[in-house]
Amino acid sequence: MPMVIPAVDIRGGRCVRLLQGRADRETVYFDHPADAARLWAEQGAELIHVVDLDGAFEGRPTNFDIISAIARELPVPIEVGGGIRTDAAVERYLEAGVQRVILGSRALREPEWLRAICQRFPGRIVAGVDARDGRVAIEGWAETSNVDAIAFAHKLDSMRLRALIFTDVATDGALRGPNLGALRRLLAAVATPVVASGGIASLDDVRAVAALGVEGMIIGKALFDGAFALREAIQAASEAE
Repeated sequence: MPMVIPAVDIRGGRCVRLLQGRADRETVYFDHPADAARLWAEQGAELIHVVDLDGAFEGRPTNFDIISAIARELPVPIEVGGGIRTDAAVERYLEAGVQRVILGSRALREPEWLRAICQRFPGRIVAGVDARDGRVAIEGWAETSNVDAIAFAHKLDSMRLRALIFTDVATDGALRGPNLGALRRLLAAVATPVVASGGIASLDDVRAVAALGVEGMIIGKALFDGAFALREAIQAASEAE
């Protein structure tokens, strides 16, 4: 059954959501991100997706203490992304109890570094493939490269990643439905497990994404805004399998 993975995005020490990754389109949901993580754990999450948004914009982890506390205290594993661009940062998060580390910007620029990290920490590394108009977005989505997202994902397929997280930037936080066409193309191009992210707004969207054969889907704004409950989404994903 595809996992439904609730998101906890951290900026300025608070749990927020950004529309299409834009820093000027922020909504604050919890003053303490750990409260959001505990809520999702209580509602049945198998894995929680945590993003250090400050880290993504600044290029280095900036909310490590908050995230490591969540990893220690939560009975559910977490995965973490945002500004993780060195061996030391990866190792520090894993030693803090994080289950999976998500790499993005440096992975695009230095794929051999990513390959070495995957070999060093087998089964613990996830690559983020964030696409804007079919091209890979980097630096906290502030820049769009000239690299085709599907071609980049195909290149990563040989690296023994735990998973690929595919985010369609245009749909993220917009609650207007996922980019199913792009997801289908990605799934056809890779053998690595794929986690979908961006745009899920309804239980029908959950079913549609689950039916594609993804390993899981990350949901943020729809859960925070109460469009449906996490348990309902988990049930919908299981029905579509």
